[in-house]
Amino acid sequence: MTRLTVAQALVRFLAAQYTERDGARHRLIGATWGIFGHGNVAGIGQALVEYADEMPYHQGRNEQAMVHAAVGYARQSNRLSTHAVTTSIGPGATNLVTGAALATINHLPVLLLPGDTFATRPADPVLQQLEVPYAGEVSVNDCLRPVSRYFDRISRPEALIPAALAAMRVLTDPVETGAVTLALPQDVQAQAYDWPEEFFRERVWRVRRPRPDTAELDAAVRAVRAATRPLVVAGGGVKYSGAEAALRTLAERARIPVASTQAGKGALPYDHPCDVGGIGHTGTATADALAATCDLVIGVGTRYTDFTTASGTLFPEGVRFVNLNIAGFDAHKLGALPLVADAREGLTALTEALDGNGVDGYRTDNLSWVFSKEQWQERTDAAYAAPDEDARPTQPQVLGVLDTLVGADDILINAAGSLPGDLHKLWRTRSSDQYHVEYGYSCMGYEIPAAIGVALAAPGRPVWALVGDGTYLMNPTEIVTAVQEGLPIKVVILQNHGYASIGGLSESVGGEGYGTAFRHRAPDGTFTGAPLPVDLAANAASLGMRVLTARTVRDLREALADARSSTVPTCVYAETETADTVSGAPPAQAWWDVPVAETATRSSAVKAREEYDRHVTARRRHL
Repeated sequence: MTRLTVAQALVRFLAAQYTERDGARHRLIGATWGIFGHGNVAGIGQALVEYADEMPYHQGRNEQAMVHAAVGYARQSNRLSTHAVTTSIGPGATNLVTGAALATINHLPVLLLPGDTFATRPADPVLQQLEVPYAGEVSVNDCLRPVSRYFDRISRPEALIPAALAAMRVLTDPVETGAVTLALPQDVQAQAYDWPEEFFRERVWRVRRPRPDTAELDAAVRAVRAATRPLVVAGGGVKYSGAEAALRTLAERARIPVASTQAGKGALPYDHPCDVGGIGHTGTATADALAATCDLVIGVGTRYTDFTTASGTLFPEGVRFVNLNIAGFDAHKLGALPLVADAREGLTALTEALDGNGVDGYRTDNLSWVFSKEQWQERTDAAYAAPDEDARPTQPQVLGVLDTLVGADDILINAAGSLPGDLHKLWRTRSSDQYHVEYGYSCMGYEIPAAIGVALAAPGRPVWALVGDGTYLMNPTEIVTAVQEGLPIKVVILQNHGYASIGGLSESVGGEGYGTAFRHRAPDGTFTGAPLPVDLAANAASLGMRVLTARTVRDLREALADARSSTVPTCVYAETETADTVSGAPPAQAWWDVPVAETATRSSAVKAREEYDRHVTARRRHL
């Protein structure tokens, strides 16, 4: 038996946990992020000092951002490793909720260790206690229950043992994984207990690769053989499973085009003959045209969000679905023939069963979509092109300049605004992990802290956080952490004076761009005055970043090249030209359902409702 505090025991336990897949072992909890307050400083804080050699520690500046950093690390590690995050009780704990929701929605593991109010209730209420008259055991940490895949409150020392084991089980389960919360009352954290030595032994959690059921596989094979116009939709599960090679083999042998969701983009490189780019509302015309005429959709590791299905308007009436997914919940969506299995194992089994000759519609000498794909590349070239090197760049031109500089090692991170749409349509992904767009929760403020997590998981690789001014203002504080840790992340700030994405959406749905521009109030009280005199470059510099300002396309080219080779955290700041004055990215190739006012007096809303009613009639329920 070993006598330790609950917090000390937890830290020692976490340091001894490993995952294993395909014979490769990974440390499960690579480090712990923390901001200390009275609810954790004497417990987890002291334990991290006690075992600093066993558990690396990173100092964060914002609790939500710490979760984003941990999630970025987990995604880059293909969910085989993650970080823990500790906070005090109170606002520190509730700040975790947004990050937890992002992790759970995206099926990415992260361990949350918020402090909690006293289990022994020596005084009532204590500082930061939420008083609930009908439930004395409720605290603010209960906000984390609906956004956690596992939640427990450790009210006695011995309760840590089963709770910690359950937490590791969920973190390493590819079906169940997401945010896991162990709420730790501050008095219990500091309590001593005699722990069995077995609790601290090295423990390996094997990440399973379930193979498909024979009957389900036979049904899937029959469906593929009967199809004449099949289409693969590759989701994030392809990459988390490491199934890129298996997907490529199926696509090449059967000559099936592969479209990708935001999470799946990069499953095939952009120049592979079978890759037709992003699908859905932010997809390419090539992928969406194939989707509109296909007779079978083979979904691999996708959740089929409304962006992917264009709110139920993309795929034709009568289309059939085969859904290969490790989660039965997702495999059964859209009335599909389910193929519940690991993506790599399922694709391999499907390819072997088809024997390379299962699809009549695409012969080995014919890739019928290639011409359309070439046309889309020409549209991408046009959006990327900057005829005047001395002009202010558009957002697509920024991507075009970056496209000329990056290699397969570069990693691009984005989550919100208009950039996810431009990237999904236009970006030429060169490696399976180059494209890191968080679009399950599309959380503003994710990019910079996630870049830190990615840089920790992929040392030596260029990591780019692409942000608009709206996103930057949400969460720039982890720049200080990048400076402190000496992580040479590259932050590209695109200044367009407002929430450009929502501004454009507002205009299209009758909202007239109201409340979306960063401008002074005009004499009539509206926000239509001069742009706000906000200097984001100066802000980034004040947080310790090296800042390069690009006023023209020429400046931008030099600044991005300089940033890529920089060995310190570097920011490239560029004010972009808006798409209403020069050519921008191609418009949406498919619809997205944003309900419009059913009755209104303003003409913009009336016209928008007419357009909405026209589109909504095309919605189909695939049963």
